[in-house]
Amino acid sequence: MKNKSENTPNDHIDAMRHTLAHLLAMAVLKKFPKAKLGIGPTIENGFYYDFKLPRTLTPNDLKEFEKEMRALIAAKLPVRGEKITPAKARGLFKNQPFKLNLIKDFIKEKKPLTIYITGEVPSRNIITMAHFNKVDLLPPPSSPLLRKEGGMGGGTPMLYFIDLCKGSHVENTGNINPDAFALTSIAGAYWKGNEKNPQLQRIYGLAFETKKELVEHVNMLDEAKKRDHRKLGVELDLFTFSDLVGSGLPLWTPKGTIVRNLLDDAIWELRKKFGYQQVDIPHLAKKELYEKSGHWSKFSEELFKIKTREGHEFALKPMNCPHHIQIFARAPHSYKDLPVRYANTTKVYRDEQTGELSGLSRVRSITQDDAHVFCRSSQVKEEFLKVWSIVEFFYNKFGFKLTVRLSFHNPKTMGKYLGHPKLWEKAEEIIKEIAKEKKSDYVIAPGDAAFYGPKVDFLAMDSLKREWQVATIQLDMNLPDRFDLSCVNEKGEKERILMIHAAIMGAIERFLAILIEHYAGAFPFWLAPVQVAILPINDKNEEYIKNIEMALIEKNIRLETDRRNESIGKKIREAELQKIPYLLVIGDKEAQQDTIALRKRGTGDQGAVPLEKIIKTMLES
Repeated sequence: MKNKSENTPNDHIDAMRHTLAHLLAMAVLKKFPKAKLGIGPTIENGFYYDFKLPRTLTPNDLKEFEKEMRALIAAKLPVRGEKITPAKARGLFKNQPFKLNLIKDFIKEKKPLTIYITGEVPSRNIITMAHFNKVDLLPPPSSPLLRKEGGMGGGTPMLYFIDLCKGSHVENTGNINPDAFALTSIAGAYWKGNEKNPQLQRIYGLAFETKKELVEHVNMLDEAKKRDHRKLGVELDLFTFSDLVGSGLPLWTPKGTIVRNLLDDAIWELRKKFGYQQVDIPHLAKKELYEKSGHWSKFSEELFKIKTREGHEFALKPMNCPHHIQIFARAPHSYKDLPVRYANTTKVYRDEQTGELSGLSRVRSITQDDAHVFCRSSQVKEEFLKVWSIVEFFYNKFGFKLTVRLSFHNPKTMGKYLGHPKLWEKAEEIIKEIAKEKKSDYVIAPGDAAFYGPKVDFLAMDSLKREWQVATIQLDMNLPDRFDLSCVNEKGEKERILMIHAAIMGAIERFLAILIEHYAGAFPFWLAPVQVAILPINDKNEEYIKNIEMALIEKNIRLETDRRNESIGKKIREAELQKIPYLLVIGDKEAQQDTIALRKRGTGDQGAVPLEKIIKTMLES
């Protein structure tokens, strides 16, 4: 067992990436002395920094910044941090409005203020107002945060940069491998992610310990571009977006709908074996439901709100659990009734910001394969393990290797969560016991819990070795308490029950984005929207083709027949681009010999094969 907050994969690489963000800021300030600095954190595989600049950046600017950053690495500049008072921080960053905004936030949240200085400075005690009002700056006139000062005893001028920052950093820029980082892209980003705030330019960078790792990652990104679900989804005619409908609201074509339904059916077949019952709920509810559940106060800005002509307030549902709770609470329950298991694949809605929407990965209408179990404390472990087995079986179908993260609350920020700390501690102990019983090599992630309860998150590694959060199982003691959910126990007494929230795919949209890229659009036979393409060479063998169609339909095999007056070469090329698993080429020779010229995806021409053998191969695949 590991604690994510104590055991990061590599503390040095994180410090290195953070320092590279500062070196990027130094390079940008050298070119644009009046640049306004946003934030520059580390992210997975790299870093970024946000800037307000006098002009739009170009790819050539990135090359120039990279060159300057390598020069700063070669200079072997020391890096150190210092605590700073709010008054001195405001003076230091008086010409940096975004930094001043951050300082206000830190003061309001009672967080300590620290700065990091990259480079040598003339004096150890650099934090004085007089020092930062000097005008002996870099030519052309530079930011007071980036300077060249006269060297000690008339030596070489010393370059240094100061940033408001929590750390961590390398002790010396010479500890960074200059060949193991690259600036990759420029994007727009609103300050603090709020579209009402100024838009900044964000520069992204990759960084690793070795050049080999960087090259491998860049190659993976190139392959990921080819597999981008936004591109393949359109090419394979799975989904579309409409400006009239709105961004973040995907429309599913017949082919895409087949894939969605096949995935959902596979999960329902697994759930059905464990006694789940299907329910159905409306897409909106009164404000009062979400006030009682806590969603209104916690996620008010993310709700789509509706006011009726009579003045009543409703919201499009952001979650399904409050509705399922109302179904459970419609009648009293004996302990003999429990557990009660409800399953419901339905949409929820979140008012995501336009700039954060991305294909199917981030949408406003989210289809959840949701389920809720209402049970006694003594039944939690068994019910949890049943869901866990469904998760493992389902993801094994796709060859995903799963890892486990226990997402717990952060005791220091209890205001983010519902309920009493004791309830959280009890729920988390139960989850730990279950994870140990499964002999899972889990990590603990403090602060990653849902607002109403701790959860088990499953992470899947795809064919490009990228890790995605997929399924989740949540243990909830808070919503049963808020809605007064109970059963009558063996003693005739009222007994508080617990809830388990379980989503196997999580969001069908996001899972399909992962799956399209995992398979590069070449779905396994059982999941392919079109499993067989029949490609006639001419129109002379229609009766033979119809007999083949009927034989395949009888076996519930999904097919398309391309009867266009096009060359067989063109038909084959286009069917292969659609990544259809089996192509059946039919000409005079095949009709006369009662065979089919078979082409199989990935292996090409299989020669003349009888239909019975082809069907047997398909059904076994």
